Amino acid sequence: MRMVYTVLAFAVAGLVVVQAAAIAFAVFGLSAWIEQGGTLDAAAMQNEVTFPGVVGFMIHGMFGSMVIPAVALLLLISSFFARTAGAVRWGLIVFVTTAVQVALGIFAHGVPQLGILHGILALVLFGAAVMAGLQGRRKGAAVTTSVGVETAAAPVAHA
Repeated sequence: MRMVYTVLAFAVAGLVVVQAAAIAFAVFGLSAWIEQGGTLDAAAMQNEVTFPGVVGFMIHGMFGSMVIPAVALLLLISSFFARTAGAVRWGLIVFVTTAVQVALGIFAHGVPQLGILHGILALVLFGAAVMAGLQGRRKGAAVTTSVGVETAAAPVAHA
């Protein structure tokens, strides 16, 4: 189960990278489209504007609102079975950070200043997911049992 935890943690980190790439693609595509004479206003938004990079907005929205939260939830669930020190703590940090990210992404449409926090928290989420993944890769890390006794986890053999 430790391997599942590790893979899910690094998957969250990788998906954050996809998020950053998708939104950059979308914004630069929109910018190029406007520079070439495209006009973006409320009427254009209602008529499905197409420009190179528009798919970036869809990817960013879909991954940010559905895919990453689902993977973060699976990470949290797997952390209870990973049997490595700190797994539950890092799984919870990743999950809560993801939940705050989703909220910031939603509320930033009404309060654009929240976009600054959304961007900063993405870096925090990436770091927390990497830390969780590294924690899952540690061999022989101390594990606290259900009765509070600390033992050494058996090293994981790699083929």
